Amino acid sequence: MTAPDRTAPSATAVVVGGSTGIGRGVADAWAARGVETHVFSRSRPAGPGGDALVWHPLDFRDADASAEALRSGLPARADLVCYSAVYFTSRREPFLETGEADWLDQFAVNVHGLARTLRAVMPLLRAAAPGLFLHISSEVVYNAGPGRAGYAATKAAADSLVRSLAQETDPAEVRFVQALPAGMVDTPGIRARRPQDFDYSGYMSPAAFAPLADRLTRTRGAAEHGEALVVRPDGSWSPVREGLPASQSRPLDALSR
Repeated sequence: MTAPDRTAPSATAVVVGGSTGIGRGVADAWAARGVETHVFSRSRPAGPGGDALVWHPLDFRDADASAEALRSGLPARADLVCYSAVYFTSRREPFLETGEADWLDQFAVNVHGLARTLRAVMPLLRAAAPGLFLHISSEVVYNAGPGRAGYAATKAAADSLVRSLAQETDPAEVRFVQALPAGMVDTPGIRARRPQDFDYSGYMSPAAFAPLADRLTRTRGAAEHGEALVVRPDGSWSPVREGLPASQSRPLDALSR
């Protein structure tokens, strides 16, 4: 049974990593529904809809500054929280060629940033009863491959952290949902890794996550608590337990592409 619509004009959302990419797709969907939406990210949200988002600068690569940004910037209430912050290297590369700084930055953002956010927002989400925590996961959790060791390790750790919390938290207080794209998504981060003449026609749009974000706004994940959902280009989705997402790994001789 679908849960009743709980959205109210006073509902408040937080999107960490919401200036671009999937996080921006979620933030725009929530703001369009009249939810006061706060974005914590390295860059200010730009383009259409950017003015509807309350921006707070945050970079998890600076542990002290990011902790202070969350402490001082989080709103007094949070009904919905999405963690979409991510760090990956500028290109796919073998583990032994990954620099120490890139390796540590992947953990700083993909794992420690997630944990720091959870510690900060859990009291707010419990007060919302039920609050919703949406984590943007990745197919690499299920499809580790060459050239993605750091990304695979950190996203798998993040997945385990969220699944563990879903099992130890009363869903009447906080519900946890993970979502991941069925294919590659056209984002500024991805464009920085592609040649200028690259054809993105086969890539997903961040807006594909809007229907799921809208549903979760209304239902607070009543039917999806503990699930990892694979979101398809048309905006539909299904649980990962019903079918693993396609691997985006490439053969060793294609790591530079």
